[in-house]
Amino acid sequence: MDTAPAVTSATDALRLLDSALAYLAAADATQLPTAIQARCLIALERADARLTAARASNLAAFTASRGYSEDGDYGARSWLIHQTRVTKATAVDHTDWSRRTHTHPRVMAALAAGDLPSESFARAICRWTGRLPGNCRDNADAILVSAARMGMDLPDLAALAAEIEARSRPDVPDADGPRFEDRAVKVETTFGGAGVLAGDLSPECAAVVTAVLDALSAPRGAEDDRTHSQRYHDALEDAMRRLVAAGLLPERAGQPVRVTSHIHLKDLTDLDVGSVLQKQWTEDVRAGWAAARAAASTGGSDGGVWLEGEAAEGFACDAQVTPVVFGTVHIGVLEQLVRLCVQLAGHGPGRCTPAPGPAPCREPVPGPQLLPPGLSRESLEQGIIGKAIELLSGPDGLASFLRRRQLGARLGGPSQPLDIGYSNDVPAGIRNAVKARDRFCQWAGGCDQPASACEVHHLRHKGHGGETSLDNCILICFFHHQVMIHRRGWTLVRNADGTTTAWNRDRSKVLRSHSPPARAG
Repeated sequence: MDTAPAVTSATDALRLLDSALAYLAAADATQLPTAIQARCLIALERADARLTAARASNLAAFTASRGYSEDGDYGARSWLIHQTRVTKATAVDHTDWSRRTHTHPRVMAALAAGDLPSESFARAICRWTGRLPGNCRDNADAILVSAARMGMDLPDLAALAAEIEARSRPDVPDADGPRFEDRAVKVETTFGGAGVLAGDLSPECAAVVTAVLDALSAPRGAEDDRTHSQRYHDALEDAMRRLVAAGLLPERAGQPVRVTSHIHLKDLTDLDVGSVLQKQWTEDVRAGWAAARAAASTGGSDGGVWLEGEAAEGFACDAQVTPVVFGTVHIGVLEQLVRLCVQLAGHGPGRCTPAPGPAPCREPVPGPQLLPPGLSRESLEQGIIGKAIELLSGPDGLASFLRRRQLGARLGGPSQPLDIGYSNDVPAGIRNAVKARDRFCQWAGGCDQPASACEVHHLRHKGHGGETSLDNCILICFFHHQVMIHRRGWTLVRNADGTTTAWNRDRSKVLRSHSPPARAG
């Protein structure tokens, strides 16, 4: 007799699924008999297979109805990354499965019915039959699914799939060779900023790449003790540098392609060994720089490489150095700043000095107020300016230190304006500062488009008096800038803490780049 609770809706199913998984996850598996542990493992594998089918079905329907556009995303993959909090690789895998609901319906039906032992079996079958002509694929899926249902293991399934492919392509003797559709190259960034390159090259591409690497990887004399792999790596970097330097690449976002490198100040300056500022500041800036590099490896950045030590020294030798100073709020001086402002408010015509001309009829003129000892209005103004600088310079005074030009001529050079009022375009100085600050698209709903693929958007439009300044500019990708904001009427604002909020025309939808405020209680 079946004692399982009846499921009458998707909500009921999700509630029971969550409850069952929560129980199994919290149970002490070490206290279970091995037979029960085995049953759990087999059942969970089949549940994972059915979960794959259910997710694929829902995602395919969600994609067809363009449900992602309700949250301001431009595709199902982007929506998965920002709303379900999965990695890019997982989002790609999920969307691949959703497409298989159309290309491999028999396999997906078998997954949903529990007729296949695991998701990995279904993935292998789809990979094998995906190589076949379209008119042969469905029959091949039916044969392989039936064989798997009867207990055929994976090696035998692979042999059967190979035989089916050979019979479906009798006039193509090299059908098992590399196909042009299978070409791919992936470059990923690790937590430490290094790159991982992997791919499947077509024969033509492999020949060209090999010829270039061979030409640039020849040993540089008897002292060149690099391995073959190391020389190939250096040859690849050399080839890319030559291509960029030659100016042969197409522009991106209206700008020439340039390789950007993030190097923290410690590796760019020769500070005095006995400097107190160096001792106090170097440790903090290294930690903050490492944190920014790690965040860029997962959250996206302006496409620049993050270097330190000898690598930074080598890259900076023939690079244009653009110093960017970020203020760090020193909250300890805020009270002093407020006190000076209050004192200044007590000065001026009609307060500490008699007001010129006749007094207003309706409001009495306050009597003169005494100046604090040793203070004039001018000295109060200077004190307020000084405290404002200290507030934004941070406790270590880095910005003030840079302004005093104590870092030597190495970082010298003409200043670049960060606030120029009205302009028909965004000058390079402001564009570079916005890219360094934002690093990737700042759309409130989340977007991983890097700075190199983004445009600079005026938060307050130039037609409404918005200035071309660092404070009024923000980095937005083409879709969220031209489509969501300028076509669909969304509004984007940057909050005081650097987070962003966006809403649609009628404010029925609000997106935040941060968590909403906690509810009382």
